Amino acid sequence: MEYLIKQYPLDTGALEIQYIEEFFGEFPRKKTAAEIIKRLRDRECLILMAEAPLPDDPGMIVPVSFKVVHELRLHETEPKLVDLVARLSDCVQFDGRKVLYSWVGGTRRDWRGQGHFRALTEESEAWAHSTGFHEVVVKTKNRFYDMRGTLDQLEFNVIKYEVHPTDNRESKVYLSKPLTSDVLRSHTSTRTVVYAE
Repeated sequence: MEYLIKQYPLDTGALEIQYIEEFFGEFPRKKTAAEIIKRLRDRECLILMAEAPLPDDPGMIVPVSFKVVHELRLHETEPKLVDLVARLSDCVQFDGRKVLYSWVGGTRRDWRGQGHFRALTEESEAWAHSTGFHEVVVKTKNRFYDMRGTLDQLEFNVIKYEVHPTDNRESKVYLSKPLTSDVLRSHTSTRTVVYAE
């Protein structure tokens, strides 16, 4: 299967992400376009969306999965990113290296298990490698079992586990993957990338 991926510029991509997140009931709070733009405005980033035909109307192509990655710096100013860097400082080397953060993403329920998210992840890894990033990190919660399984299949390694004091399902899991040429050689998806305006 060949996956159709659309790469978006920041402003258009932020609006698309705001739209597609409406299809994700498990997200407790949806991101607004303004919030996405504020986070990504002055940093290297990539906004990708996988599209596929509707099963009952193959002529109609719809967004089914998305992924947003961005540079994570040693000296951040946004409070959430300052906190993230502090939590990762004992297991990720920032100084003199480019670290990529896999910020948000997901696949609409009806299209899960078809490889769309893998294709997006592999495309983001190829972009990151070509842009000089050394490592990609991601944060999730213990209760997101589907996501943890996907990250395991994508060969992400757990680098830190923060136990929640009262509910282990809410514990935070941090994972990482080096962005080497070996990683690129392990990619399995066939992708066509088009650039949105």
